[in-house]
Amino acid sequence: MNRRQFLAIGGATLASLAAGPGAAAPSGPLRKPIPSSGERIPAIGMGTWITFNIGSDAQTRAQRADVLRTFFAHGGGMIDSSPMYGSAEAVVGDLLGRLDYPQGLFSATKVWTSSGDDGPGEIEQSRRLWGVERFDLLQVHNLLAWRPHLETLLAMKDSGRLRYVGITTSHGRRHGDLEQVMRDWPIDFVQATYNVVDRDVEQRILPLAAERGIAFIANRPFRRGALIDRVQREPLPAWAADCDCADWAGLLLKFIVSHPAVTCAIPATSRVEHMVENMRAMHGRQPDPALRRRLVEHVRSL
Repeated sequence: MNRRQFLAIGGATLASLAAGPGAAAPSGPLRKPIPSSGERIPAIGMGTWITFNIGSDAQTRAQRADVLRTFFAHGGGMIDSSPMYGSAEAVVGDLLGRLDYPQGLFSATKVWTSSGDDGPGEIEQSRRLWGVERFDLLQVHNLLAWRPHLETLLAMKDSGRLRYVGITTSHGRRHGDLEQVMRDWPIDFVQATYNVVDRDVEQRILPLAAERGIAFIANRPFRRGALIDRVQREPLPAWAADCDCADWAGLLLKFIVSHPAVTCAIPATSRVEHMVENMRAMHGRQPDPALRRRLVEHVRSL
């Protein structure tokens, strides 16, 4: 058993012991380990697709600054973006500057170009837009030209210009290719879709992440809002109190981050009150396996 596997299994064991309606709530916000290093990061991050692609409108940027300020005030860390997301990286960089780059920032973006030769230039442009000295995490977006981009990212990590390397997909696509990369390349992170409805990664991707000591980021936790819209037509079940949930957002996010192999979920929002709900999912008791199954069945019945 190598160090990555030991950390992954150890983290999963601790998470399973801590979970459950009868377990004592953790003393602070839930932070989960990155298996390749042991560093712990907040279990709820923030996505920027659509919500931060707002151009130069001053009023909208000021409102998003409030969202970002709330994120950090409630213990947030990882911000995930991409050159694919229009003006999102420029907006994130502007707003981080306004907030004086809050302590705890975990900067994560992606390389998204079909040419491996163009990757370094795109990465440098992203770095300038964010205004950071180096990124914490760079990911190959949706497996696009993944071989040459992974070579670039791993070389950056080896030279100290990057802390972690990852790869992403979404909407349940190309899981076979994702597995190949996870098995054959020394990556630190993998990102894919996971929520109470989209659970394909439970079969192979999440177990493989635990086996290989790879951190897992869950994207599309609310199915771009469609899942929240669906469940909020019904009252929150009384048994949600067993894992200290007072709203649907918290219950859906706790389902995700309570999985032992999940490191972080990255919901996106443009509203301060929704950010507060999201961040509350890091507090209180997490659902045990029985409660997770109950939630799956309940949502399926709605």
